[in-house]
Amino acid sequence: MSKIIKVKARQVFDSRGNPTVEAEVYTSSSSASAICPSGASTGTYEAFEKRDKHNKRYFGKSVLSTVKIVNTKISNRLKGHNVHDQERIDELMINLDGTRQKSRLGANAILAVSMAVKKLSANLKKVPLYKTFFIKKNFQLPYPLMNIINGGAHANNSLRIQEFMIRPDKAKSFSEAMRICFVVIKNLSKLIKNKGLSTSVGDEGGFAPMISSNNQALNLIVKAIKKSGFVNGKEVSICLDVAANELFKKNSYSIHSKKYISVEKTILEYKRIIKKYKIKSIEDPFAENDWSSWSKLMRSINKVQIVGDDLYVTNLERLKKGFLNISSNAILIKLNQIGTVSETLDVIRFAQTVGYKTIISHRSGDSEDTFIADLAVGTNSSQIKTGSLARSERTAKYNQLIRIEEDLGKKARMNKIH
Repeated sequence: MSKIIKVKARQVFDSRGNPTVEAEVYTSSSSASAICPSGASTGTYEAFEKRDKHNKRYFGKSVLSTVKIVNTKISNRLKGHNVHDQERIDELMINLDGTRQKSRLGANAILAVSMAVKKLSANLKKVPLYKTFFIKKNFQLPYPLMNIINGGAHANNSLRIQEFMIRPDKAKSFSEAMRICFVVIKNLSKLIKNKGLSTSVGDEGGFAPMISSNNQALNLIVKAIKKSGFVNGKEVSICLDVAANELFKKNSYSIHSKKYISVEKTILEYKRIIKKYKIKSIEDPFAENDWSSWSKLMRSINKVQIVGDDLYVTNLERLKKGFLNISSNAILIKLNQIGTVSETLDVIRFAQTVGYKTIISHRSGDSEDTFIADLAVGTNSSQIKTGSLARSERTAKYNQLIRIEEDLGKKARMNKIH
């Protein structure tokens, strides 16, 4: 009943209209499928995404060869194995690939299968997916880090910072958190329209108005929070994803304007906007190999969440280095950066053990798959990043968290973020 009889993949499309891998895993009585996401702003050390670069029919973006790998090599290797033994199945695929960054089979092939196995195991056990990770009781719901203005690689405007987000810090339930974000977003939309700017959205559903100044974006958000009847920095906090890899050149950064300035001046600017706008979280404030600058920032500010994404790429070795270096106090978790469910869970466990906040994250190229919503609750991760209240691949995750909150009933609790 619980032995894998075959694995089948197909090429489907993500939210940017690019091909990606969907894998379906079968036992004799059931099956489950999962879709692999894809990033735009990617770290050098991420697991390898395999695409058909020479297939001009899809401009080099198809995953047909990856689908074939799942249907042959991976399917043959996993046949007959127990679907409930996630670690063993992931280990078999890692060993079959045999490379450091999963470049032979492709992390997109391996992850789609790994996620589908986890879903199928939950189906066969007849339990919700969120109850199959390492938290078994006292489940907590994450606070949304909701993207409301897009810049950088996620939009066509000239904003330096990639994501301007809000976090409803005082929400007593996930449903209330969503209502607070809804109100702020609607008021932000009105403010943008009143300035004669477009309310079209970027890759992750946040507004992408044609503005070029970080301060202009931040001022709009502060006004939207106030107009909504909330106190900035207390009831609703502003959070940033800088994606500094894109803004780094010769030990200098162009984060706060188009001009490149030193690390010391960049930190002073960070301190200025933290104080002025009461910013509570900054993701990727420096480049992925600039370890000393991360440590300098950590030592020079207090009570701000510093989040490593490109710095860690959900990789245990890099996380351990960052912990010893005092690089951050939080980590972004993206399944496709490492390529299996088991390795992702190892990173979350270690991060939480050393006192880091774990933030489960989508990718800019995502799908209707809601796996990360269950992962956030099943690991008691304090926050989730899954875009704005727009585009169904983003709202699908929020809707799943609403369902989970309903399923938990009176036992539902929000996580702690401070």
